[in-house]
Amino acid sequence: MKKNTNILILGALGQIGSALTKQLREIYGANSIIASDIRLDNDKILSDGPFQIIDATDYNQILECVKKHSIHTVYLMAAMLSANAEKHPNKAWHLNMSSLFHVLNLAKEGYIKKIFWPSSIAVFGPTTPKYNVPQQTLMTPNTAYGLSKLAGEGWCAYYHDKYGVDVRSLRYPGIVSWQSMPGGGTTDYAVDIFHKAVFKEKFICFLKPDTLLPMMYMEDALRATLKIMDSEVSQISVRTSYNISGMSFTPEQLFNSIRNYCPEFLIEYKPDFRQSIAEGWPGTIDDSKARQDWGWKPSYNLVQMTQEMIKNLKDC
Repeated sequence: MKKNTNILILGALGQIGSALTKQLREIYGANSIIASDIRLDNDKILSDGPFQIIDATDYNQILECVKKHSIHTVYLMAAMLSANAEKHPNKAWHLNMSSLFHVLNLAKEGYIKKIFWPSSIAVFGPTTPKYNVPQQTLMTPNTAYGLSKLAGEGWCAYYHDKYGVDVRSLRYPGIVSWQSMPGGGTTDYAVDIFHKAVFKEKFICFLKPDTLLPMMYMEDALRATLKIMDSEVSQISVRTSYNISGMSFTPEQLFNSIRNYCPEFLIEYKPDFRQSIAEGWPGTIDDSKARQDWGWKPSYNLVQMTQEMIKNLKDC
C-alpha cells in the first residue's frame, strides 16, 4: 500500500468512476478515498469506504468536503456523456463546465494540489483526420459533449499556464467494462452488446455495422489514468489532454468476436441519431505523445477484451 494521500472522486458511481474508486482504495487504503456522487445506488462503493453525496455543480459542497478530509487530489469523473448531452445540451454544459471550473479554482486557491479531468475523442469532429489522428490537429466538435470537452481542455491548459495548476487529462476513447451498465455514451453499444450476448438476448445496434471507432478495455483505461497521475511533473508536456488508444473495431467485428463464445447470438442494425455522432469521430488514434512522455502502452486487444468480458459477465 502506498503512503496515504487523501483523494476525492466526484462522480464515483459512474462507469469509470466506480472502477477507479475500487482500484484507488486498493492502492491507498479505503479510508483515504472519499467517493462522492449526486445519488446513492452502488452498495459496494458505499460500504467499502467513505462516501458523501455531492452535487459537482455546487462549489461550496465540494469545498466543504475538501476541507473536512484534507483532500490532496481530485478526480473529476462527473459528466453528462454524448448521447444524453444531445438530448439536454444546456444541462450537459452546466454540469460539465461548472464542475471543472470549481475544481480548477480550488487548486488555484491552494485547497488541492492535483486534478485529473477526463476529456474524450468527442473533441474531434468531421474536419478531423479520420485515421491515426495526431495529438495536435483540427478539432471542430459537432456535439454538446464534444464542445464542453474541447472548451475544458483549453481551460485546463489556461489554469496550468497562468496559475500553475497541476491538472492532467486523457482523451478517453470508448470504454468497455463489465463492472457497470452503459451510461449514455455513443460508444456504449460495445458494453450493452456483451450483456445481451451473455443473457442470450438479441442485440439491436444503434450504429451501422462498419462504424469504426477507437475503444479501450477498462483495465487499460484505469492503468493509463493512474500512470499519468503517478508521473513526474517533468514528464507531462501536454496540458490540454493526451491522446490514448487501445484498439479500434466496428460493431460487426465485435459481434463476430463475441460469436466465437456465443455462437447463437443474433444482432440487428437499426442506426439512430447516435450514428451521426459516431460519424463525426475518428476511427483510429495516434497516441505516440503519451507513449513518449510517460510510457503509455495498452495491454488488451479485441480478442483479449472479448474473453475477459464474457468470462466476467458469466461469473457475475
